[in-house]
Amino acid sequence: MTLTSDTRILFVTRAVRTFAYGLLAVILALFLAARGLSNAEIGLVFTLTLVGDALLSLGIGVVADRFGRRRVLIGSCLLVVLAGGVFATTENAIVLTVAAVIGTISPSGAEVGPFLSIEQAAISQEVSAAERTRVFGFYQLTGSLSNALGALTGGWLARIVTSHGHSQLDAFRAVLVVYAALGGVMAVLFFGLSAKVEPQDHVRTRVSLHRSRRAVTTLAALFTVDSFGSGLAVQTLLAYWLHRRFEADVGLLGSIFFATNVIAGFSSLLSAPIAKRFGLVNTMVWTHVPGNMLLIAFPFMPTLDLSVAALLGRFLVAQMDVPARTSYMMAIVDDDERSAASTIANQAKLVGTSLGPFAAGLMGMSAAPFVIAGVLKIAYDLALYRLFRRVRPPEELPVSERRRA
Repeated sequence: MTLTSDTRILFVTRAVRTFAYGLLAVILALFLAARGLSNAEIGLVFTLTLVGDALLSLGIGVVADRFGRRRVLIGSCLLVVLAGGVFATTENAIVLTVAAVIGTISPSGAEVGPFLSIEQAAISQEVSAAERTRVFGFYQLTGSLSNALGALTGGWLARIVTSHGHSQLDAFRAVLVVYAALGGVMAVLFFGLSAKVEPQDHVRTRVSLHRSRRAVTTLAALFTVDSFGSGLAVQTLLAYWLHRRFEADVGLLGSIFFATNVIAGFSSLLSAPIAKRFGLVNTMVWTHVPGNMLLIAFPFMPTLDLSVAALLGRFLVAQMDVPARTSYMMAIVDDDERSAASTIANQAKLVGTSLGPFAAGLMGMSAAPFVIAGVLKIAYDLALYRLFRRVRPPEELPVSERRRA
């Protein structure tokens, strides 16, 4: 697999960004709890944060191709610096909430902001159809490993700071300062991109869907349901559950989520060979169902060891669909629809995810959110299979049909 210089930079920015998101994944709910917020208030802040991220990202994604992808990516880094800096320096709950809404904070540890949509469109321009799923598999691996390292670093950094006599709040602020600084690092990296990442001459310079509008909107609706389920069980809430149920400390939580993300990252490499053998839709669906069954089982595990085992099993299979899903979306739309399709799909997922934490908070962080999440995500899998099993990407068509497609 040969990557262009721009694609290599985008892999590095993905690594830095997901490392930063991983830093927050373990400590964010604990930070807000230490600030005196209730479960419902924490869920509300997370929901408002994700809604704000979704709206800002959608607005930015609309203009990214018109004003330049590099320019938009660099400007978006300022939102990371803004949010991290405000969280690290203020104690006012209202200001924190406003900064979370208008800045870029990831309560789930997963991607937020406009970065992913723009990077996916740029990478798709520079790789062949035969290599696309494999490249996105490594792209996913890069994000998962960096997110895992970020979770490990965030947990242990907080623990080290408290071990030197500082308060928990000071420890969490130290993590937030690092998060803000990484926004600046990303901006510097994005400066190194060439003009090749910008939309090509034949690609429209506005977000537009035409031939694939129905398919994209249907997929976006399904992704919203799946992501609402994911929002009920975001990584931060999983960490909070383990802390409350088994009194797992922040260092141990960092280690646990380091392991889960490493497993998820390497499992994503299996997406390409499985998709080559069984097809992208089958890969998206049938690798996803077992992980959702384990999510349903997770809150009923009687010990910390068994709960962690359920999580590890879930992450072993639950992320295999991600490279296949990205590749499938990029394959079934026309070249001039890719930025639009990626933006709409990613923001639909973010909107769905944004509603989950508040709902989980209202349920009192009980077993119910995890059970409902698993059921909804399995329903998504079955609906996706029923609606799209016959919608095949060009590379999966017979040669005679491929020429006509």
